[in-house]
Amino acid sequence: MSFPNLYYKRTAATAKACYICYKPTATVLATIDTTDFLYTCAIHLLDHGFATRVFEPEVENKIGASLEEIAKVKEEWEEKQRRKKEKEKKEKTDKDKDKAVDEGEKKEDDSKMKVPGSLPTSGSTTPKPTHEKYILHRDIFALRVSEHRRRRQTSQAKDLAPRLPGAPSSSLSF
Repeated sequence: MSFPNLYYKRTAATAKACYICYKPTATVLATIDTTDFLYTCAIHLLDHGFATRVFEPEVENKIGASLEEIAKVKEEWEEKQRRKKEKEKKEKTDKDKDKAVDEGEKKEDDSKMKVPGSLPTSGSTTPKPTHEKYILHRDIFALRVSEHRRRRQTSQAKDLAPRLPGAPSSSLSF
């Protein structure tokens, strides 16, 4: 069973020896399901002979607004336009009413329209922090896969050993 060559940089609570230089470090590279992990110094992550950082293209507009924000603003704008049209229809049908009553309703409608159309809060659209992604150099990754395979084969041999027959203990007689 193999695992993908995609590791996430994480920070451990306790420092252990680096995989390369054996200095204590708390930086860990681990696969998504932590099948494989290795402690490494931050300086080794800059070395392209060891690992390469994977950059993901961000899906952002030129102005920096997310698609959710654009949809929300567009919906608010459509709501305001619909209210304007309803308001104009009311004004046409209520021409006979007193002007003072109309002005009072306009002030109430304006105050209601400003509350939902306020600026969006910055807390609701904060980007989610993600771990840095790295791909190990093919030789380093081959070492990790072979070490993982060796461990698995050793554990399988220990499980199988009790079921095998023992070697004869008596001497051969002719």
